[in-house]
Amino acid sequence: MRLPALTLGLLLALGCHRNVEPYDPNEKTEEPDLSRIFPEGAERAEEGAPVMPAAAPAAAAAPSSDAEPLRGTIRLADEFESRVPPGAVLFLIARTGPGGPPTAVKRIPDPSFPLEFVLGPDDRMIQAMPFAGPFKLTVRIDADGNAMTRNPGDLQGEAEGSYQPGAEEIELLIDEIL
Repeated sequence: MRLPALTLGLLLALGCHRNVEPYDPNEKTEEPDLSRIFPEGAERAEEGAPVMPAAAPAAAAAPSSDAEPLRGTIRLADEFESRVPPGAVLFLIARTGPGGPPTAVKRIPDPSFPLEFVLGPDDRMIQAMPFAGPFKLTVRIDADGNAMTRNPGDLQGEAEGSYQPGAEEIELLIDEIL
């Protein structure tokens, strides 16, 4: 029984390819040679000087912040009135394409219907993203309040068509169950 353990230990000791030496507190450290990373002529920051990214112009920080918001009403299909759990959260979502992050989202806890909404540049998910349409609007009532989950029993709906900033009298009907 001792032979396999001894063999395993010997293989581990001989199989190590690292050149590990004992720690020497008097060993002098050297700066690494960065010439392969920074070719001749490449600019380097002065040692100790913090490198800060260039500040973005103020206009780029909030594009389309003067765009008009979308306005409308969210209604709940009559047969779903009893299906909205207490503490549920409504998410109103505006997208310009089929994928990627939504352009704007409004989170409304404990909604009551009909619900008048205003969704505008202040509701953007990414402030650098322009508030420019056309937007496809969807709405979801989420029982656990987590926008990332889609649980069976959550309710959803969407507006017909697409809308440009400034559109009014948009109607959304919540008429589907996940």
